[in-house]
Amino acid sequence: DVQPGVDIIIGPGTEAIAGEGKILTAGGIDSHIHFICPQQIEEALASGVTTMLGGGTGPATGTNATTCTPGAWNIHRMLEAADGFPINLGFLGKGNSSLPDGLREQVEAGAIGLKL
Repeated sequence: DVQPGVDIIIGPGTEAIAGEGKILTAGGIDSHIHFICPQQIEEALASGVTTMLGGGTGPATGTNATTCTPGAWNIHRMLEAADGFPINLGFLGKGNSSLPDGLREQVEAGAIGLKL
């Protein structure tokens, strides 16, 4: 559809994407979120954020968030808990390990990156 009063010049290098039957919504990306409660999803969507990337996976010792290295189980539980949310989510693994096995395990389990 074309909106009345909207006049935008589209350049010759612009790629047209078929959008019939789809909904297109501009959205922000929050690239540093601490996943602490599910209510964050509703608040993010209400403010126009459609993608959230961050941590909050696994154990922590007080305020020292990266002193513990969680395993695949923690990443799987985060992915499982977020499965029904209508938003794009990326979970960062974390760790404090001189050996790569625990860190690699988190990425193989679905973490999009690591917070070290």
